[in-house]
Amino acid sequence: MLHLILEKLQRKHQLSKLKKHPNTLVGSIKIGINNHFILSEAVEKVAIGTSVNFRNYIHILVDKKAELIIEDGVFMNNFCSVNCLDSIFIGENTLFGENVKLYDHNHAYTAVPEFKVSHSEFSTAPIRIGKNCWLGSNVTVLKGVSIGNNCIIGAGCTVFKDIPDNTKVFNQQQLIFKPVV
Repeated sequence: MLHLILEKLQRKHQLSKLKKHPNTLVGSIKIGINNHFILSEAVEKVAIGTSVNFRNYIHILVDKKAELIIEDGVFMNNFCSVNCLDSIFIGENTLFGENVKLYDHNHAYTAVPEFKVSHSEFSTAPIRIGKNCWLGSNVTVLKGVSIGNNCIIGAGCTVFKDIPDNTKVFNQQQLIFKPVV
């Protein structure tokens, strides 16, 4: 009984973080347990549409000067993570399987005179995911990628280049498909 009360309080606290931030616009959303929304005070914009459903253990980070847009009807299953240092757009009615990860940045590094990876500097590029897409479990989308409308990205894929509209991607192979009429 106590755990149910604590879960309800945690949901309320996380929703409050989203709705009270001065640069956010949040529609009707449903959130599960142990979700974490980390928003810099200086985010450019966070907009979350209506009928958006975040299951359990969702992690969303939006850094200063970054923009995150999640349109209506988006569903994120358990353990999804959105890490936004630049710009991420997710189109309406898009579904994420469990453990989908979005990264619009990479750690900066130098190779000369010696190889060194920066802990606090990043290179960034926007991510855009179209409407009516389905990203299967364990998909990772990297910076600078655009995924068109009506796409299916199979479980376990790492998306590192653009995917055109009406495309299925499975095990690193691209297949163009036509909707069944």
